[in-house]
Amino acid sequence: MFRPRVALASLSGQSDAAWARSVEKHVGCAFLGGVALDGPTREAARRMVDRDREEFLPDDPVAFVDEQLAALADAPLRPAFNVRSVSLAPIERAARVCSRHDALLELNAHCRQTEMCATGAGQSLLRDPERLAEQVKTAADEGATVSVKVRTEVDAVDLTAIARTVETAGGDAIHVDAMDSEVVVADIADAADLFVIANNGVRDRATATEYFEYGADAVSVGRASDDPAVLRAVRETADDWFAREAIR
Repeated sequence: MFRPRVALASLSGQSDAAWARSVEKHVGCAFLGGVALDGPTREAARRMVDRDREEFLPDDPVAFVDEQLAALADAPLRPAFNVRSVSLAPIERAARVCSRHDALLELNAHCRQTEMCATGAGQSLLRDPERLAEQVKTAADEGATVSVKVRTEVDAVDLTAIARTVETAGGDAIHVDAMDSEVVVADIADAADLFVIANNGVRDRATATEYFEYGADAVSVGRASDDPAVLRAVRETADDWFAREAIR
């Protein structure tokens, strides 16, 4: 999927190509975005901006995905783009763009903002696995490598079942915001044959090692993604861990 096994997790309205390039030598993947692709999610994003959240709101979101990925064409990492949509056609177009750039398309089933969830996007998809599966299949059918970003601690949601749904629909990876339930990473890793990226609180050797012990294939860094010292420590941990795994 990518090496080193360290990614930059998307930060709303901040994670663009320039952000990724500033620390590109430390990571194997950068999730840009998120970006709202269709009318309902774009309107939700505008309302979120009105209450002082940062959001990307380009005139043409799919063209924005294309431009940002093109800016990373010679970067020593695999790019990815986190997207939100309630309709399939924009996902289809974004997936074609990501496939052309050998980038991951990450479907956002993670955002918990009220405005976004009200549209049926974000974490509301975790309660509607049929629609999530439809989005995954749509993107996979266009040749994209598909990741789904999820979060733990959502009431009445079984993430192991979600992981199996993603796998069956043709997904390749699941990006887990573990919140305060890190052990769920182990359950997800056991439940499906997906590349598991663990996120939340990754700051140093100890926090990265904990996720690898739970079976994560990679970790991602969010709020500290602009801190080279943190990224260096996490990368060294990942490199050491998988070097040992290779000789076992």
